[in-house]
Amino acid sequence: MALEALLRRDGLELFKARSGPEALELLLGHDFTLALLDVQMPGMDGFELAELMRGTERTRRIPIIFLTAVATDERRRFKGYEAGAVDYLFKPVDPQMLLTKAAIFFDLERQRRALARQRDELQAAAEKLTEALARIQAHADNSPLAIVEFDPEFRVIGWSNGAVRMFGWSTAEAVGRKPADLRWIQEDDAFAPLVANILDGNRGQLRTVHLCRNYRKDGTALECEWYSSALVDPKGRPVSVNAQIQDVTERRRAEETQGLLIGELNHRVKNTLATVQAIATQTLRHSGDPSEFADNFSGRIQALARAHSLLSDTTWAGTDLAKLVQEQLRFGSSDEARVLANGPAVHLEPQLALHLALILHELGTNARKYGALSTTQGQVALSWSVDDGVLHLTWTECGGPAVRAPSRRGFGSNLIEQSAKAEDGIARASYRADGIEWDITLSLSPSSSNNVPQSGPQLLAGRPGLQPLRHADGPHQKLKGRRFLVVEDEPLVAMVLVDMLADVGVEVTGPASTVEQALQMIEEAGKLDAALLDGNLRGHSSEEVAAALTRRNVPFVFVSGYGAGDLPRAFGAAATLVKPFTHDRLLEAAAGLLLRQGDVIRLRV
Repeated sequence: MALEALLRRDGLELFKARSGPEALELLLGHDFTLALLDVQMPGMDGFELAELMRGTERTRRIPIIFLTAVATDERRRFKGYEAGAVDYLFKPVDPQMLLTKAAIFFDLERQRRALARQRDELQAAAEKLTEALARIQAHADNSPLAIVEFDPEFRVIGWSNGAVRMFGWSTAEAVGRKPADLRWIQEDDAFAPLVANILDGNRGQLRTVHLCRNYRKDGTALECEWYSSALVDPKGRPVSVNAQIQDVTERRRAEETQGLLIGELNHRVKNTLATVQAIATQTLRHSGDPSEFADNFSGRIQALARAHSLLSDTTWAGTDLAKLVQEQLRFGSSDEARVLANGPAVHLEPQLALHLALILHELGTNARKYGALSTTQGQVALSWSVDDGVLHLTWTECGGPAVRAPSRRGFGSNLIEQSAKAEDGIARASYRADGIEWDITLSLSPSSSNNVPQSGPQLLAGRPGLQPLRHADGPHQKLKGRRFLVVEDEPLVAMVLVDMLADVGVEVTGPASTVEQALQMIEEAGKLDAALLDGNLRGHSSEEVAAALTRRNVPFVFVSGYGAGDLPRAFGAAATLVKPFTHDRLLEAAAGLLLRQGDVIRLRV
C-alpha cells in the first residue's frame, strides 16, 4: 500500500501481485514498463520469478528492481544482478530514490512508445505511398486508356503500356520525340489548340478533345478523345502535361450503326403494325360474328408473337425450322400426341420465319377446327426437305372427317398461299377423301441451307415442362371464388387480366402497377390464392414481389413479353404466360396454379 501510494501518478497504471504465480499470470496478460520484485516471497522467491521472466520472450526486456529487507548478505545482491535486475534496493526504501528510478523508466517507456508510434506512422505512410505508386503504375499499365505525358516542349516523357497497345510504338521509340516526329498526330487536328490552351496557363481544368485523329505505327487512323491537364510550378510555369487518351473508333461506328438500326426498327415496327392491321381487316371480313373474329384474330397475333419471341432470342439472326414448328403447333391438349414432324435442320431468315409462322398457324388451326384433329382418331404428319435452295413442306392429314373442296376460298387458305408467294414459293392444297394435303415450297437464302438429317419423326407432345392442363370441370369452375392478385404496369393489359378473371368468378385484388404498390397489397390483402405477376414493372424487376409472394406461399405465374432469360433468375422455374395471350391460355395458367401437387408437374404456357 505504501509503494502504491508513493508511485501513483497520472498516466501510470499499477498492478499488484502477492506471489510469484500471481505475478506470472499478470505478466502474460499485460505489457509492463517496470517490475518491482520482493526477494523473499512464499512458494516462489523473486530470483526464481526473475529467471522465468528472462527466459520468456514476452517479458525478457522488462526492467526489474529487487526489494529486500536483508542487507547483510552481499551474495544475494549479486544473485539479483545475475538474475537480470537493474537495481537492488533495501527496505526501508528511500522514497526519493525509488521515485527517481521509477520516473526514469516511466519516461524511457513513454519515449520508446512515442518513437514506436512515429516509426509505425512512417512505416504506414511509406506503405501507403508505395501502394499508391504501385496502384498508379498498375492503372497506367493495365488501363485500356493510353496515358501519355509531355514536357513543356511537348516531347513525350511518359508512354504507358496502354499507349503501346493502342498506337504500336514501344516506350523506347516514343519517349523523347514529338508527336509530329512519330507522325502520330496531324498538325491540323484539334490537338494544337489544346497545347496552346495548356501552355497559356489554363491549368487544373479537365479538357476533352473530341475526334482528335491519331495514327497507329502502321498508319491506321483512330478517332480518339483526349482528357488532358497540366502540372505547373509555384510560378505558374508548366512542368508537364498528362493526357489520357481513349480510342472511340468503334463507338463512333456503333453510333452510325445505331442510327441505321433505329431507321430499320421504325421500318419493322410500321411493317408489323401494317401486318396486324391487315390481319384484323381480313379476319373481320371473313368472320361470321364477333366471337369468331376474336378467336381467329387472337390466334394469328399469337402466331406472330411466338415467332417474334424465337427471333428475339437470337437478336433477329433467324431461327431453326424445328423450333418454329414446335412453337406454332402447340395446341395445349392431347392433339399434340397426334402430330408428327420430321425433317433436317434448317435455319430460317427472320422474314421467312414470320411468313412460315402464319402458314403453320393456319394449318394447325384448320386441322383442329375442321380437319384431322377435330376428331379423336385423326393424325397429322408434317415433313420437310431442302433441295437446291428450296424448302419443300408437306402437310398431310388422315383419319378426320370426309373432305371435299370448299365452295369459296377462305382467308386462311388465301393467307397460306400469299405467304408462300411472298417467299417466291407456291402452296397447293389437295382435297383427298381421307384428308387434306398441302404441298408448299419456299425459297431459302444460301445461309439457310445448312441441313443436318434428323434420326426420325419427332412427337411434339411429351416435352418436359409442357404438360397440358387437365381438369374435369375445366378451369372456370376451379377458379370460381378464388382470390387473385394482379400486378401489371400496362393499364390496358391490366384491364384485360382483371376482366378475364372476374368473368369466371375470381375475386381480384389490384391491379398494382409498381413494386411498392404490389408489396403493400400483399401485406394488406390477407389470404391470396395465387397471383399474376408482370416480369418488369416500370423498368424495375419484379423479383422483390416474387420473393414476397414466395414467403407467403402464394403461387404465381409471370405474365411478360420478355423471354425467360430476362425474368428474375432466382425464379427461373416459375410458370410463364407470354404476352400476347389468349383467353383460354390465361385461364389455363391461372387454374394450373391451383392444382394440387401431383395433378400437373409444371405448367408453362
